Amino acid sequence: MSVEQNKETARRLYEELITLRRPELLDELVAEDAVDETVQGGRGGRDDFRDHVQGVWDTVEGVKATVTDLVAEGDRVVVFWRIEGVQRQPLFGAPPSGRHFIGSSISWLTFRAEKIVRYNVLPDRLGILQQISPANG
Repeated sequence: MSVEQNKETARRLYEELITLRRPELLDELVAEDAVDETVQGGRGGRDDFRDHVQGVWDTVEGVKATVTDLVAEGDRVVVFWRIEGVQRQPLFGAPPSGRHFIGSSISWLTFRAEKIVRYNVLPDRLGILQQISPANG
Protein backbone atom coordinates (compact mmCIF):
# COMPACT_ATOMS: atom_id res chain seq x y z
CA MET A 1 0.00 0.00 0.00
CA SER A 2 1.38 3.38 -0.92
CA VAL A 3 1.68 6.38 1.35
CA GLU A 4 -1.05 8.11 -0.67
CA GLN A 5 -3.41 5.14 -0.23
CA ASN A 6 -2.74 5.15 3.52
CA LYS A 7 -3.58 8.86 3.66
CA GLU A 8 -6.82 8.29 1.75
CA THR A 9 -7.82 5.47 4.11
CA ALA A 10 -7.11 7.74 7.08
CA ARG A 11 -9.26 10.49 5.56
CA ARG A 12 -12.10 8.02 4.98
CA LEU A 13 -11.98 6.95 8.63
CA TYR A 14 -13.03 10.46 9.68
CA GLU A 15 -14.98 11.88 6.80
CA GLU A 16 -16.92 8.75 5.78
CA LEU A 17 -17.01 6.41 8.77
CA ILE A 18 -17.48 9.07 11.48
CA THR A 19 -19.20 11.97 9.72
CA LEU A 20 -21.36 9.96 7.31
CA ARG A 21 -22.05 7.27 9.94
CA ARG A 22 -20.99 4.34 7.79
CA PRO A 23 -20.17 1.51 10.25
CA GLU A 24 -19.90 -1.00 7.40
CA LEU A 25 -16.57 0.65 6.50
CA LEU A 26 -14.92 -0.71 9.66
CA ASP A 27 -14.31 -4.08 8.02
CA GLU A 28 -12.79 -2.39 4.97
CA LEU A 29 -10.59 0.13 6.81
CA VAL A 30 -9.57 -1.59 10.07
CA ALA A 31 -7.74 -4.92 10.49
CA GLU A 32 -9.43 -7.59 12.62
CA ASP A 33 -6.51 -7.58 15.10
CA ALA A 34 -6.10 -3.78 15.19
CA VAL A 35 -5.34 -1.97 18.44
CA ASP A 36 -7.30 1.15 19.41
CA GLU A 37 -5.05 2.57 22.12
CA THR A 38 -7.78 4.99 23.26
CA VAL A 39 -10.05 2.20 24.56
CA GLN A 40 -9.30 1.37 28.21
CA GLY A 41 -9.92 -2.25 29.14
CA GLY A 42 -11.25 -3.11 25.72
CA ARG A 43 -11.67 -6.53 24.19
CA GLY A 44 -9.09 -5.83 21.52
CA GLY A 45 -9.37 -5.89 17.77
CA ARG A 46 -11.92 -4.29 15.52
CA ASP A 47 -14.58 -4.46 18.26
CA ASP A 48 -12.73 -1.74 20.20
CA PHE A 49 -12.89 0.50 17.13
CA ARG A 50 -16.58 -0.26 16.79
CA ASP A 51 -17.15 0.71 20.45
CA HIS A 52 -15.07 3.88 20.04
CA VAL A 53 -16.99 5.00 16.96
CA GLN A 54 -20.36 4.22 18.56
CA GLY A 55 -19.28 6.22 21.62
CA VAL A 56 -18.51 9.23 19.43
CA TRP A 57 -21.90 8.97 17.72
CA ASP A 58 -23.70 8.62 21.08
CA THR A 59 -21.83 11.52 22.68
CA VAL A 60 -21.67 14.06 19.86
CA GLU A 61 -24.96 14.74 18.08
CA GLY A 62 -24.49 15.73 14.45
CA VAL A 63 -20.79 14.92 14.68
CA LYS A 64 -18.67 16.21 11.84
CA ALA A 65 -15.03 15.15 11.56
CA THR A 66 -12.98 17.17 9.08
CA VAL A 67 -9.41 16.30 8.14
CA THR A 68 -7.33 19.47 7.92
CA ASP A 69 -3.93 17.94 7.16
CA LEU A 70 -2.22 14.58 6.72
CA VAL A 71 1.47 13.74 7.10
CA ALA A 72 2.64 10.27 6.14
CA GLU A 73 5.80 8.23 5.89
CA GLY A 74 6.12 4.50 5.41
CA ASP A 75 3.31 2.72 7.22
CA ARG A 76 2.31 5.67 9.45
CA VAL A 77 -0.07 8.58 8.97
CA VAL A 78 -0.52 11.55 11.29
CA VAL A 79 -3.94 13.15 10.93
CA PHE A 80 -4.77 16.70 11.98
CA TRP A 81 -8.54 16.94 12.23
CA ARG A 82 -11.42 18.92 13.66
CA ILE A 83 -14.50 17.53 15.41
CA GLU A 84 -17.70 19.44 15.96
CA GLY A 85 -21.19 18.74 17.16
CA VAL A 86 -23.46 18.97 20.20
CA GLN A 87 -22.45 17.20 23.42
CA ARG A 88 -25.24 14.80 24.51
CA GLN A 89 -23.35 12.40 26.83
CA PRO A 90 -20.54 12.86 29.39
CA LEU A 91 -17.29 13.90 27.72
CA PHE A 92 -13.85 14.19 29.35
CA GLY A 93 -15.52 14.12 32.76
CA ALA A 94 -18.02 16.88 31.95
CA PRO A 95 -21.75 16.10 32.20
CA PRO A 96 -23.97 16.41 29.12
CA SER A 97 -24.37 20.10 28.30
CA GLY A 98 -26.30 20.28 25.04
CA ARG A 99 -23.67 22.76 23.88
CA HIS A 100 -22.13 22.91 20.43
CA PHE A 101 -18.34 22.62 20.39
CA ILE A 102 -15.46 22.52 17.95
CA GLY A 103 -12.20 20.82 18.84
CA SER A 104 -8.93 19.99 17.18
CA SER A 105 -7.19 16.63 17.46
CA ILE A 106 -4.08 14.90 16.22
CA SER A 107 -4.21 11.16 15.57
CA TRP A 108 -1.56 8.72 14.47
CA LEU A 109 -2.35 5.53 12.62
CA THR A 110 -0.23 2.56 11.58
CA PHE A 111 -1.09 0.45 8.53
CA ARG A 112 -0.46 -3.15 7.47
CA ALA A 113 -1.76 -4.87 4.34
CA GLU A 114 -3.95 -1.90 3.41
CA LYS A 115 -5.70 -1.63 6.80
CA ILE A 116 -5.34 0.32 10.03
CA VAL A 117 -3.63 -1.80 12.71
CA ARG A 118 -2.97 0.81 15.41
CA TYR A 119 -4.75 4.03 16.37
CA ASN A 120 -4.23 6.75 18.96
CA VAL A 121 -5.46 10.32 19.35
CA LEU A 122 -4.53 13.45 21.26
CA PRO A 123 -7.62 15.68 21.45
CA ASP A 124 -7.66 19.29 22.65
CA ARG A 125 -9.46 18.33 25.85
CA LEU A 126 -9.03 21.72 27.50
CA GLY A 127 -10.40 23.61 24.50
CA ILE A 128 -13.42 21.31 24.31
CA LEU A 129 -14.04 21.42 28.07
CA GLN A 130 -13.98 25.23 28.01
CA GLN A 131 -16.78 25.15 25.43
CA ILE A 132 -19.02 22.54 27.09
CA SER A 133 -18.56 23.42 30.76
CA PRO A 134 -20.64 26.03 32.59
CA ALA A 135 -18.94 29.40 33.01
CA ASN A 136 -17.12 29.83 36.32
CA GLY A 137 -18.51 32.26 38.84
